[in-house]
Amino acid sequence: MNQIAYLLLALAPLCWAGNIVLARGVVDLIPPVGFAFWRWTLAFLILLPFGWNRAAADLDQVLQHWKIMVFLGLTGITGFNTLLYTGVHTTTAINGALIQTAMPALVILISLAVFREKIGGLQILGVGFCMVGALLVILRGDLTTLLRMSFVRGDLIVGLAVVLYALYSAFLRKRPPIHPLSFLVFSFGIGVMGLFPIYVAELFFRGGFSLGEDAVLSIMYVALFPGIVAYFCWNRGIDLIGPNRGGLFINLIPVFASGMAVVWLGESLRMYHLAGMALIFFGMVLFNRKESRVIRRSSPNR
Repeated sequence: MNQIAYLLLALAPLCWAGNIVLARGVVDLIPPVGFAFWRWTLAFLILLPFGWNRAAADLDQVLQHWKIMVFLGLTGITGFNTLLYTGVHTTTAINGALIQTAMPALVILISLAVFREKIGGLQILGVGFCMVGALLVILRGDLTTLLRMSFVRGDLIVGLAVVLYALYSAFLRKRPPIHPLSFLVFSFGIGVMGLFPIYVAELFFRGGFSLGEDAVLSIMYVALFPGIVAYFCWNRGIDLIGPNRGGLFINLIPVFASGMAVVWLGESLRMYHLAGMALIFFGMVLFNRKESRVIRRSSPNR
């Protein structure tokens, strides 16, 4: 069962790596909120015919647990994607991917603070190495950046997006006991409703975009793969092995995204990127040592 979870949790970062690279590639083509809104609207419409019966059967459970459903929809769908797409307008795809490696540490901190979940010493050390690797990228290898507080605005926006998705991942254990397909239907629907007023505001202040071939294909890709496929794989993988161990797979995003960005966007792979990746991989090795695993793993509320 763990092997299936590992496969699912590896597929999700692969899809999300393509998401962030594509988002960086279409910054001059599609506004960020419009990109998020149409991505999730299309994903919802594609999924609805397949999940309608499941969603109808689970409606009572969703209504009983509407608070956590709204929280998950607004953090994991509305907030995360809007901030991520906005952030990549002023940072690189590689940076945006590597900053997300701070997410496992945040998931563990949230689990510890909110759910009192115990963790091992080597696990903490491993996550620490991952955080240092991500920080190295945010500072662009220059510690004086921290003193000058001269962060790129996009880095900070992506960082805030990571906080929201860490909350989403940590609180997945509180989701109602409903079928995974209906959970996605309701999550996507709530996310679209949260995005709608923000999208209207963007249309008013910034205007829309032309639905050319590139724009349509880009929206179709992010709806199908980073949307439906990735969220199904991620949610199921977290169900199987828990948010702390599963969250570490986020660190695969920069591995996939860096190669894609170099090949497709012509971005440069610098020494501080490689150093950050090395620290991240070392942290993953420490995290997955037998004696470093979670002492008490909580299971999702299924």
